[in-house]
Amino acid sequence: MSNTILYSFRRCPYAMRARLAIANSQITVELREVVLRDKPQQLLDISAKATVPVLISNDNTLIDESLDIMLWALNQNDPENWYQSLTQSQLQLSQQLIADNDGEFKYYLDRYKYADRYPEHSQDYYRQQAEQQLQILEQHLQQHRYLITDRVTYADMAILPFIRQFAFADKHWFDQSPYPLLQTWLNEFIESELFTTIMPKFKQWQSDADITLFPSAH
Repeated sequence: MSNTILYSFRRCPYAMRARLAIANSQITVELREVVLRDKPQQLLDISAKATVPVLISNDNTLIDESLDIMLWALNQNDPENWYQSLTQSQLQLSQQLIADNDGEFKYYLDRYKYADRYPEHSQDYYRQQAEQQLQILEQHLQQHRYLITDRVTYADMAILPFIRQFAFADKHWFDQSPYPLLQTWLNEFIESELFTTIMPKFKQWQSDADITLFPSAH
């Protein structure tokens, strides 16, 4: 039984990136699926932000930033060299792409996906602003098979869940968009065994329920 606990929400891209790293690192945690409108008191008690993901390691260290959870996992075990083999320049580029994703792109992604909540501009306007990041990623994929090198790195996995969310806001538009390499990159991820591993239907966690281990045993 794992003494490490992960509070998560299945569709949250931040929680998805945390689960991706944990699954890839072959670390088993107790997963507590949170319903955002009905957050458990245990989460509220330990995290002032009360946003997922939140991880409590077996030595009671609290980690409540998704990138920090990724690095916590990859520093323990990085079998695919997502992180440990990056050069300094590759690491700097990774950090820049992730910062752009988590900053301006996420800002416009939210407004594109929920345009009715942000009537200041049209949905098309928000999409066009977000497309600036898509253009940058497409350019990187013209240079390498993946964003940083010709193999998957943690930058791909940190960014992929957000591109997936953007794509499914209007899948027809995305599939017809002028980003063929980005489409291939995303589809490879969605069809991968790793993605299947992190996306089963999780039941809402209750304190009296059976423990859910993640990744689940096959």
